[in-house]
Amino acid sequence: MKSICVYCGANFNGDPVLRTAVENLAQTFVDHDIRLIYGGGSVGVMGIIADEVLKRDGLVTGVIPQFLLDLEVGHKEVTELIVTENMHQRKQKMADLADGFVILPGGFGTLEEFFEVLTWLQLGLHHKAIGVLNVGGFYDHLFAQMDVMVEHRLLKPNNRALVLDSAEPAELIGKMMDFKAVPETVWYKDRDLI
Repeated sequence: MKSICVYCGANFNGDPVLRTAVENLAQTFVDHDIRLIYGGGSVGVMGIIADEVLKRDGLVTGVIPQFLLDLEVGHKEVTELIVTENMHQRKQKMADLADGFVILPGGFGTLEEFFEVLTWLQLGLHHKAIGVLNVGGFYDHLFAQMDVMVEHRLLKPNNRALVLDSAEPAELIGKMMDFKAVPETVWYKDRDLI
């Protein structure tokens, strides 16, 4: 695993626990020679993860659409900054460059990106690990909703299991490195046996 795409918020709430988790994730990336792929912003959690990887002499590729660059939220110090025409191209480029995905606390955009690559994994469009860094239980309610979906037989247990999680960055990256997507996890297998 040479590169990981991080989805996270363009806002930061000042939480020192979140900041420490981001710093530890950055250190884990550098320790494993993993390039950070992210949304190219200089603000919020996005800016923090990029700064922390760069501070440790790691490699950072930002992918940002032109309209956000025009709003002066692009990070000018990253190793590589790729500018796209729109958000769709941005998301596709980030996914193409990554060997896996880490989801940090964030808002609507973070969840939208998370569920898109998760759906792609479920459909067998890629076989890359997806890990949620569940800082301070931030995603506990989301995981509970996923379990409700399984309980109501609208989500298969083996597809629920595609979501790796940990509160510790090093443990999460370890789980992702061990991840193997198996063919029977995709949606069309045994579709009558939810």
